[in-house]
Amino acid sequence: MSELGSTAKAVSPSDKVVVGMMGVGGRGTFLTELFASRPDVEIAYICDVDSRKFTRAVKVVEDLKGKKPKTVGNFQRMLQDKDVDAIVCATPDHWHALATVLACQAGKDVYVEKPPSNEIWEGRKMVEAARKYQRMVQVGLQNRSNSYARSACDLVRSGKLGTVSLVRVFNMLNREPVERTTDSPPPKELDWDMWLGPASLRPYNSMWFRGVFWDLCGGNITNDGIHQLDLARMVVGLSYPKAAHHAGGRLSFKDIAEVPDTTIATYEYDDLSLVIEQTWWTPYMKKAPQSVRESMTLFPDWYPFFSTKIEIYGSKGLMLLGRHGGGWLLYDADGQKVASDKQKHSEMQAAHVANFVECIRSRKRPNADIEEGHISAAICHMANVSYRVGNRKLAFDAVTEGFVNDEEANQYLRRTYRKPWVMPEKV
Repeated sequence: MSELGSTAKAVSPSDKVVVGMMGVGGRGTFLTELFASRPDVEIAYICDVDSRKFTRAVKVVEDLKGKKPKTVGNFQRMLQDKDVDAIVCATPDHWHALATVLACQAGKDVYVEKPPSNEIWEGRKMVEAARKYQRMVQVGLQNRSNSYARSACDLVRSGKLGTVSLVRVFNMLNREPVERTTDSPPPKELDWDMWLGPASLRPYNSMWFRGVFWDLCGGNITNDGIHQLDLARMVVGLSYPKAAHHAGGRLSFKDIAEVPDTTIATYEYDDLSLVIEQTWWTPYMKKAPQSVRESMTLFPDWYPFFSTKIEIYGSKGLMLLGRHGGGWLLYDADGQKVASDKQKHSEMQAAHVANFVECIRSRKRPNADIEEGHISAAICHMANVSYRVGNRKLAFDAVTEGFVNDEEANQYLRRTYRKPWVMPEKV
């Protein structure tokens, strides 16, 4: 892994922000379009370890900007270019933390998709790098740029719900079984060694893309549940819990997945309990349809089949809160609907990108600053660690970001990196 010195340059208000896109699968290409749609952004690079993905992303940029970006297979090429201001990292999860730290060291601001980290320790390294190199790092937790999330914050803090003592988060989804398949040579267009990066070396197999193996991801809670947990944490005003306790496990599927398919995780605060309930085998549970997400008047059918809702219980009222355009409804002590708010999903997505671009110029911390993204990811990791040590309750020390008097649990705070892609102790 080569050393990359800082190549940061100031971005004046009249200059375009020059961006390199790292990882252009489905989400990465969607982000490419969002960034390329802005007249104040130039897309200089499309980077992916699979050259088959270049065509679609390049066409998006060419259609919107009238010129082709450069295509590269190694993201270090972008980091070495002094004209690049920022990197958008939409790779698989296991690359997020190290790519972000290396980009910060190279003087680049970073928009990194959720979850920012695969373990708690490397998330803290991301925060340290952002602060040391004075970089703006925005996590793809778009609800933090949502206008109705802010109004929900204001309402909770106004006292209209009374004392909030229970928050329930739901993440009810579905997946297909993950069956063992035969290893094979990787496609000629794919740099398999680079795709693995810091993860352990293994033969090519399509099953590794499924998001159910610890070395590559944290499963359902980090891939999707983090959105609701982060939104709940934002609205109620929560940081680290004192303790975390996972119940559940691999209860439904009898396949080769390592991560749990059923989770009930409880987080203890001084005067509040936060609970997430999630499944990966419930086909009847559905996210809000696009027609609801893009409406200013339609709300989800909260019961019984809405899969990603948040319930905030106060002594004076109940708030039902939906992510990604779902809006919120407030019910009073008599069960009457008394207030609501909403924003279109597409507007929220665009606002999150806009906030990042604005922060590149202003040098003010973004809405989903890496510190907040790190805490939300760490909360997800706590549940996973509790599961991995036998569903034990774990006390957590927010200062050390470790588990109290628990060597077995603490071994899951950080991963083993594969050379040369090693997270440094001092970033």
